Amino acid sequence: MARNTLSEEWLPQHVTRRAFMAGGLALCATSSVPLIGQPRQTPQFAGPPFSLGVASGDPSPDGVVLWTRLAPVPLEGGGMPDENVEVAWTVARDERMTQVVQRGTAVATPALGHAVHVEVGGLEPDRWYWYRFRSGGEVSRVGRTRTLPAPGAPVDQLRMAFVSCQHYETGFFTAYRHMLEDDLDLVFHLGDYIYEYEGRDGRARKHTGDEIELLGDYRNRYALYKMDPDLQAAHARFPFIVTWDDHEVDNNYAADVSEEEGFPAELFLRRRAEAYQAYFEHMPLRRAALPTGPRMQLYRQFAYGDLASFFVLDTRQYRTDQPCGDRSGPSCDGVTAADATMLGEVQERWLVDGLDRSSSRWNVLPQQVMMARVDRTPGADERISMDQWSGYEAPRRRLMEFLATRRPANPVVLTGDIHTNWVNDLKVDYADEAAPVVGTEFVGTSISSGGDGSDVRDGTAGMRSENPWVRFFNSQRGYVRCAITQQTWTADYRVLEYVTHQGSPISTRASFVVEAGRPGAQRA
Repeated sequence: MARNTLSEEWLPQHVTRRAFMAGGLALCATSSVPLIGQPRQTPQFAGPPFSLGVASGDPSPDGVVLWTRLAPVPLEGGGMPDENVEVAWTVARDERMTQVVQRGTAVATPALGHAVHVEVGGLEPDRWYWYRFRSGGEVSRVGRTRTLPAPGAPVDQLRMAFVSCQHYETGFFTAYRHMLEDDLDLVFHLGDYIYEYEGRDGRARKHTGDEIELLGDYRNRYALYKMDPDLQAAHARFPFIVTWDDHEVDNNYAADVSEEEGFPAELFLRRRAEAYQAYFEHMPLRRAALPTGPRMQLYRQFAYGDLASFFVLDTRQYRTDQPCGDRSGPSCDGVTAADATMLGEVQERWLVDGLDRSSSRWNVLPQQVMMARVDRTPGADERISMDQWSGYEAPRRRLMEFLATRRPANPVVLTGDIHTNWVNDLKVDYADEAAPVVGTEFVGTSISSGGDGSDVRDGTAGMRSENPWVRFFNSQRGYVRCAITQQTWTADYRVLEYVTHQGSPISTRASFVVEAGRPGAQRA
């Protein structure tokens, strides 16, 4: 089994894979502390400084995080001078920004790529606000955001969506353009916000540069994605709650284990530190998530009045290595290893304690990889994914047994990762046909990863022949829109006809409903 603890002493150097293999060190010239002196209040920019747009996220009943990054030359490191720069921000009750409720200044530092994270407090619960930034004589677009209801406050409905997997090269982000027409309060992004791969010819679009490894590489890659107009528009319209998966660092990584077999853990942790910092820099996250070297706490909880509690998980940073390789295949002894973990001991305890204390109507786990155990081959043989919860039977069963015995109200799991749509019943023991359903899993397809996809009309029947707990399967692109009330959870699977060129229409391929008090989803 691979390492699951970060026992190596973290070194501040940042080293490329190629330099390490050549026996040398390549240091990344990134300041780790703010520069001395007053921030520049009247900067001169080489281009539009708010080229990456604005965003908001991690809302609370009295506030929200506002984000932007100064990047006048976005694909060349940002194009900012090596100095601190003052950025003014304003929050108002109206889109025209005439009813100002708060304003202030923040400092954009070279140490964080001139990104700005403003934690606004003192706002009213459960209402919309608008915001913008200003630096020098330049002004950002106006963004819209929303605070959460007060703790325990009665809430009739939440309208939200969840998304994942937006590979820039394999398609356009048309799903976000259609999402702008939805009346949503909140969007969850479940990972693979960027992809680390080198650019390839012959695709819908092309990454700039080689596979990314250093902080500067990751910054440029985020800038490329953030420049997409549909993604920018969605961030400006809705608050996002984000978590990562693997491609924000390296495909199918597990804790300090690279996808590349035999790659030194100490070197991979250096790459992970670069990636984690770039992720923090480009997401609307609170300062509590600021990484320390290769460590960053991303799991956290949000309560939406008395309606729903969200336990946002991190299934990458703390997991043990995949037991039989990181692909799909027949089960091996490692699948049932008692010491295997998906969440790590601390996060797993945090989760079950939080679920045990929750008094919300719905208890929701936004996370990365499929939780239901699914056999992907017909007949007597079984083929399961080692990268998903099916490859980690002990922690999967522990969580399902907790749901069965402690019975937190109406558990729902939201999943991304695999570029396909699923609706799954969650059970303790999938070998027992009579085992009760303990929760529902909604798996959303990709925004663009995998290209156009297809509408597999008979796909559910094929999957159900081996996995009767699978209610729905489809491999088109899109997102999942959810309407949550005290009585029901309705999930609409919104799908596109294509993503490899622009302009695809969108439709609802299927809708499923979970009734409060009755685990399992039914076709609407």
